[in-house]
Amino acid sequence: MKSSLLLSLCVATFATALSAPKEPQAFLQDPTVIEPDEYLIELSPGETRYIKEDEKWELRKQGINFFDITHTRDLGATNRKLGIQTVKFPSKIAHNKTIRPMLKKLEKKNMRKHLETFTSFHTRYYKSQYGVESSAWLLGQVNDTLAAAGALELGAYVKPFSHPWGQSSIIATIPGKSEKTVVIGAHQDSINLFLPSLLAAPGADDDGSGTVTILEALRVLLTSDDIIKGKGENTVEFHWYSAEEGGLLGSQAIFQSYEKEGRDVKAMLQQDMTGYVQKTLDAGEPESVGVITDYVDPGLTEFIKEVITEYCEIPYILTKCGYACSDHASASKAGYPSAFVIESDFKYSDNKIHTTEDKIEYLSFDHMLQHARLTLGLVYELAFAEF
Repeated sequence: MKSSLLLSLCVATFATALSAPKEPQAFLQDPTVIEPDEYLIELSPGETRYIKEDEKWELRKQGINFFDITHTRDLGATNRKLGIQTVKFPSKIAHNKTIRPMLKKLEKKNMRKHLETFTSFHTRYYKSQYGVESSAWLLGQVNDTLAAAGALELGAYVKPFSHPWGQSSIIATIPGKSEKTVVIGAHQDSINLFLPSLLAAPGADDDGSGTVTILEALRVLLTSDDIIKGKGENTVEFHWYSAEEGGLLGSQAIFQSYEKEGRDVKAMLQQDMTGYVQKTLDAGEPESVGVITDYVDPGLTEFIKEVITEYCEIPYILTKCGYACSDHASASKAGYPSAFVIESDFKYSDNKIHTTEDKIEYLSFDHMLQHARLTLGLVYELAFAEF
């Protein structure tokens, strides 16, 4: 890379970081942690082994997911000692008169514009400089979204959550009446499993689609005066996790810190891959939202089904994705109720992910709009739920 280009990239990254609010500092992780020669992974509850980094990618190529627990072996231990609380979710939809007009404000063009830039980074691999730069760009977009809504002046804020591998996670917070918290998540990193440090990984579907889906839901959520003025019963957070592809590293770090701080997370929904429908259509099946049923909170999942029925224009289909298949698993392991929705029945999901071919041209923004409707409906309903 030429020195002039490197300088301009550094200046742009620094300028973006400066535009973010300077409070609070609780999201910073110890930057002195050194990456080991081997990683301890968990393939199923209690099943662990040490592996080299290239072995991680071999497992992922085989469709085998895992937690990398090298630095998070105690995740969930505190809440297990305290006794994991059962959260009672609403039995029915309560805010459709408010939410339905908001749904009309969701714009496919915004998601496309953001995704075009997000996929223009050579890769968003979490150990690469591109991963650092893409995270800085995303932080700027989230900050701009809060600023445009006037939310920053009313107490909302966005902060990077730093990690030792370079690429930060991002957390946007909209305070409510209580510190009980509802989290909407997606992961921002991408990877090419064949040569992660060298090959392009546009990551349009995995998980650029989820990243821009929840960003658009956040934008429209902030058009609610009640939300930005803190009248919701609960605090709302939007998370964009780093290093999901490395074994749910970013989300584990965040939920470990929340557990240690005694944070009261009432619900967490993950949006990972929201844009691919072609295999579903080719199979002659109806376009639908895939609701994951394994390793999730049953009560939250039931309420999500109600939300889809009320606010989406397509049905849902029940499906499974296995252990540690996305960042909701980190919330679950920490003792918090979590759920996961995906673009389709899992068997029809995008098989171009983790390659150079995970491109925008294969995605449906109409389908992503349905996931944005789900996200907006769920987060608004739960922001005002009395837990």
